[in-house]
Amino acid sequence: MSEPNEELNQCCNVIHLDIVNRIKEKTPPEESLYDLAELFKVFGDSTRIKILWALAEMELCVCDIAFLLNMTQSAISHQLRILKQARLVNYRKDGKNVYYSLDDEHVKQIFNLGLIHINEP
Repeated sequence: MSEPNEELNQCCNVIHLDIVNRIKEKTPPEESLYDLAELFKVFGDSTRIKILWALAEMELCVCDIAFLLNMTQSAISHQLRILKQARLVNYRKDGKNVYYSLDDEHVKQIFNLGLIHINEP
């Protein structure tokens, strides 16, 4: 984390410096926090969420995902490209067909934790 700026120091005195310093020491590098924010942006699209939901159930080809979501293959392929770049999905080719699945169990865990959170009373 970067040092507090001079202006902030003038208007606010640190009350619990020991706690603030411990948090600073544990804070991941700025680049990691940026990457985490980018990952969570990928979850900000309902089409991608629907695709992840489907892939959490079973490996599917683009055609099946398009049919399931009532969208064009082109639109699904675009969203899958974003999910691949974020390392949320894997693919394998079988002839002309490309099959997609979740990258690993962590993706399902992120998804499930989000559902648990939004369904809390």
